[in-house]
Amino acid sequence: MAMARTDYAMQIEGDNIARAKANELPVSPKHSIEIARHIRGMTTSEAKAYLSDVVALKKAIPFRRFKRNVAHKRGLEKWDAGRHPVKAAEAYSRLLESVEKNAEYIGLDTTKLRIMHVAANRGRGSRAFFPRAMGRATPKRRETTNIEIIVAEVE
Repeated sequence: MAMARTDYAMQIEGDNIARAKANELPVSPKHSIEIARHIRGMTTSEAKAYLSDVVALKKAIPFRRFKRNVAHKRGLEKWDAGRHPVKAAEAYSRLLESVEKNAEYIGLDTTKLRIMHVAANRGRGSRAFFPRAMGRATPKRRETTNIEIIVAEVE
């Protein structure tokens, strides 16, 4: 019986498929979901270049779903609201490096990899308390995110 955290959301089979997954990363689920939507369909080299520009605050990720009270950013195509989620972009960059290494290990050409599937889901949240004055306490919750990427070699 497979555990829920080790399985992939989409079962894609084939000889030219490579995949990578990271569980319970300490990044924002909302930022991860928006990055996943934006890089889906890109090649791995395009995605890595775009995410490095996000980390350098040169380009923004368009926020389409979680857009409430999000300011407009310069340079977005067909959309106004956006942000620079640096921490989540660094996590995606590490995962893209991992999936490229996995593809190289099984014999795929890493210059022809296209992102077929990328998903980000909320992970387990750890719970704790902030101690307050007069014996009271305020709860705090640490959010985590599960991210998975599946790439395919295209001609």
